[in-house]
Amino acid sequence: MSFRLENIIIDRIKKEGPIPFEKFMGTALYYPELGYYSRPDAAIGRKGDFYTSPHLSSIYGAMIGRQLIEMWEAMGKPLEFYAIEMGAGAGFMAKDILDYFAGKRHEIRSSLKYMLIEPFEKFREMQGEALAEHHEKAKWLTSLNDVPPKIMGCIFSNELLDAFPVHVVEMDSSLKEICVDHIDGRFTEIKREAGDELKEYAKDFIPKMPQGYRTEINRKIKDWVFEASSKLSEGFLLTIDYGHSAEEYYSQERSRGTLLCYHQHRVNENPYENIGEQDITAHVNFSSLKKWGEEVGLKTLGYTSQGAYLVSAGIDEVITELYAGSTDYESAVHKIKGLIMPEGMGESHMVMIQYKGEGNPQLRGFSLRNHVEKL
Repeated sequence: MSFRLENIIIDRIKKEGPIPFEKFMGTALYYPELGYYSRPDAAIGRKGDFYTSPHLSSIYGAMIGRQLIEMWEAMGKPLEFYAIEMGAGAGFMAKDILDYFAGKRHEIRSSLKYMLIEPFEKFREMQGEALAEHHEKAKWLTSLNDVPPKIMGCIFSNELLDAFPVHVVEMDSSLKEICVDHIDGRFTEIKREAGDELKEYAKDFIPKMPQGYRTEINRKIKDWVFEASSKLSEGFLLTIDYGHSAEEYYSQERSRGTLLCYHQHRVNENPYENIGEQDITAHVNFSSLKKWGEEVGLKTLGYTSQGAYLVSAGIDEVITELYAGSTDYESAVHKIKGLIMPEGMGESHMVMIQYKGEGNPQLRGFSLRNHVEKL
């Protein structure tokens, strides 16, 4: 545990009183130089506490590259097409996307403006190393606010929203918010009356909350989707993450929510240990992403599981394209099973694509299954 970060949180509680769990989680993950993601020795992948689809196979990035090409073509091949990746981690997906374009010598390269949104220096360094061969095509920005206004293109992310700090609520005599206090040398949870915004969210997405029902509310998704939409004159928002529809998320079977912590590749449910040294996540309510997106002009084109999306989008064709005749073919096929099979990431991860513009482009990735009606 980072005792320095723990003491910073304790001092804040002494000054302000008990703080909402959302503030505790935000501090534990993002406090400058000490938070889990912001500390200089932050690590992901097999050396860290978790790894994502891009770590599993380069085919994943190739598939995202193929999706960007389809979007570019659907928009009439604009002369400037912005591909803006948020939360790029070690930069593996960006490398695989740009490798795919270079290998195909695809005409999108002349239009492409690839930008990585990365606030943390450690990750910018890792991404820079991964993209050493593509420095002329990649540009780094620290926030969405730095993106030029009214662009044409796609803003996309893989496992970004599940790391946004969340409010934790519990139904008592009324809806209560979980706050964090520090008593007798240990962090302690207390309940306070939930604010109007949390009650409004519960009214929209959680119709049934029996006594003792506990779950999470991610309000930061709303700010994020509003800002992303404001940058697009025309284009797409592609989101891939752990998550569910509101009906599935807030079912009675999930009466304790989805909050989990990851430390040295082990899962636990105690966010008050290993502070600054473990990841804290909660699943994404994709129904909220759809609703809030519609409020700012984003139409939801598709929503399905990662496995169904990749199969529909032609992952078999990309394997053949990249590995036909290669001694790595069987190894590549084995690795993609982790991307598409239910026991891997095929069912745990969901894919949503939203669109701002005229018409409703038909994207191949949703031709097999599209569950928008469930949101």
